[in-house]
Amino acid sequence: MQLHVIDAGHFKLDGGAMFGVVPKTIWNRMIPADENNLCSWDMRCLLIEDGNRLMLVDTGMGNKQDPKWQAYYYRHGEGDLVKSIQKAGFGVDQVTDVIFSHLHFDHCGGGVEWKADRSGYQTTFPTAQYWTHSDHWNTANFPNAREKATFFKENILPIQEAGQLRFSDQIENPFGSHVTPIYVDGHTEKMTMLKIAYKGQTVVFMADTIPSHAHLPLPYVMGYDVRPLETMKEKETLLKEALEHNYLLFFDHDPLFDCCTVEITEKGIRAKDKGLLRDFI
Repeated sequence: MQLHVIDAGHFKLDGGAMFGVVPKTIWNRMIPADENNLCSWDMRCLLIEDGNRLMLVDTGMGNKQDPKWQAYYYRHGEGDLVKSIQKAGFGVDQVTDVIFSHLHFDHCGGGVEWKADRSGYQTTFPTAQYWTHSDHWNTANFPNAREKATFFKENILPIQEAGQLRFSDQIENPFGSHVTPIYVDGHTEKMTMLKIAYKGQTVVFMADTIPSHAHLPLPYVMGYDVRPLETMKEKETLLKEALEHNYLLFFDHDPLFDCCTVEITEKGIRAKDKGLLRDFI
């Protein structure tokens, strides 16, 4: 098995929304905001090379939306989903599986693209199976008012229309013996996190339960979460397990670090060693 970090670019979100009830005077020291109170966040994906499977976890936001919409999120940086995969040595037709942590636009938008003549949409990875949880798929197609603005039909329906949609909860060991899905409900209904057994270590793709190292303290919960108290419970369980078993936590949005280990301090469980994935494996 090999793991490759895939950079799908950066975007900006309101710092207050990202940290919920935590005051700016505290979180701004870790993730500084600009003059508009916006913080830069990564759209970090993970490519898992395991035997005859090449599994891509998340796809960033893509570039289908019009320039006005894109401007709301201040896309910046050199990151590009397909180019980053190519830099890792692979083509889009080699990806066998696309695993969505969830179907919010910044995690799934890159999985569907315009056709060359812009007459409609097609899947970016034409031979891949696209995976999500069946309950989450239903949530994305019939969203609550809180999440309605982040689920886009053009990001998800072309996958079903192409016959590439699969539900991970309906198949035993959908991603093989080394990659185990963990389903959580705090951020959104049945979001998929992944526990990856790799070279004697356990790497956990944290998705939006803990989007950055700055979100490790239990009350640091995003304003986007549909069940923030549930997120806190899920974080507490995961962090205790990570501390006990020395897990490596992989972050999807951290603008500074790919991952970290954790340790117990007088303030609770906090980041210990932080850095790039290659620094640890």
